[in-house]
Amino acid sequence: MTREKKEVISGGVAIIAFMAIMGLFYSGQHQRATAGLTEYTIYATFNRIDGLDVGTEVRLSGIPIGSVEDVALTSNYRARVTMLLHQGVGLPADTSAAIHTDGLFGSKFVTLDPGGDENLLENGDTITFTQDAVVVSDLLDLIIAEGKSQRGETGTEDHGLGDN
Repeated sequence: MTREKKEVISGGVAIIAFMAIMGLFYSGQHQRATAGLTEYTIYATFNRIDGLDVGTEVRLSGIPIGSVEDVALTSNYRARVTMLLHQGVGLPADTSAAIHTDGLFGSKFVTLDPGGDENLLENGDTITFTQDAVVVSDLLDLIIAEGKSQRGETGTEDHGLGDN
């Protein structure tokens, strides 16, 4: 075998190995680093989850305690969110879940608000108290409509800016 052939073969093997490694990194599977933490699964059902994706943070008092593992449509056309939470976080059974946004156009996240129940959520339990995601365009439409109605209620008043 000539030297050129060996170089071409070794170059091809290196490219194939590089492509295989990149394929593993970008295979579309959700990767998470748990740092040795064990986790448990809870569910919540929402009417709308606009912008909520797999991998989205789940927060308690602003601190990340887990992530969204799956989103699926139920038989009655509601969104079922599967959340993976750190085992050390014990949540009361009457905990509520809401979808919030970081700022006006930021990313979505799930926030959990613990209740006062003495019983704790266990692996596989479902949160029944939920608040849906607010869609920014709907919120802007509401603000504009409120502004228009306020203007209509007050009438057209002369504020001294017209003709003198």
